[in-house]
Amino acid sequence: MKPRFFIFGLGYTAARLAAALEAGGWDVVSTGRSGTLRFEDAGNVRLALADASHVLSSVPPGGDLGDPVLDAYGPMLAGKWLGYLSSTGVYGDTGGAWVDESAPTGTGRRAARAEADAVWLARGARVFRLPGIYGPGRSALERVRDGKAHRIDLPGQVFSRVHVDDIVSGVLAALDAPPGAWNLADDEPCSQNAVIEHACRLLGLAPPPLQSLDEAGLSPMARAFYAENRRVANRKARRELGWTPCYPSYREGLASCLAPTAERDQQA
Repeated sequence: MKPRFFIFGLGYTAARLAAALEAGGWDVVSTGRSGTLRFEDAGNVRLALADASHVLSSVPPGGDLGDPVLDAYGPMLAGKWLGYLSSTGVYGDTGGAWVDESAPTGTGRRAARAEADAVWLARGARVFRLPGIYGPGRSALERVRDGKAHRIDLPGQVFSRVHVDDIVSGVLAALDAPPGAWNLADDEPCSQNAVIEHACRLLGLAPPPLQSLDEAGLSPMARAFYAENRRVANRKARRELGWTPCYPSYREGLASCLAPTAERDQQA
């Protein structure tokens, strides 16, 4: 029988992981919009969990309601390899300074995420703290093409990011690792403006105008993106997991995203 890997929340990142696992000989069962089971279908979920040796959750916390997966299926997870896709937002604002896994969590705007992160760690999970995720079909290239890209006038503002396939390789590298927390981020934190400008160069388009936050008219969610400023270090993942990002900066990552787009355009 194939080894079974259960994924809660088959979204953009988890779907890429599921494809890699299946290519490696795993039987993958999942919940989510594109998953094989409904999260609420407790009977079938429990049956599938019983045969799974590995379980990963990409389900975000439910605000004041706690972690949905642990609340609903926590007793079924004992004795299994556990993984959790968390966020580097658990570190809060560092004023642009570097942050690693030794830093305290729970000081930022994502208190519920920090609490879920801590609970999964206490349960013996491998916790992957992720910055801004991008990849094919979900990158600055699409925002520029759709006229939704912004350049915000915030000198000194930097962000870290990670290509979706580097998250997949990080999770795969941790299959034989003991429990712990790792930042999976690229090597070159930079301003969002630099990423947008490079996407424009790749597409041969003029960059959008430089605007203030107020002039840009961002949604509250998008505006909150600029509320914190930090550089995320990935040395622990390199050292303990033997992980190295295939896309060490946004330049290599965007180039890889552009290639499949160009192929689709030629076929259209």
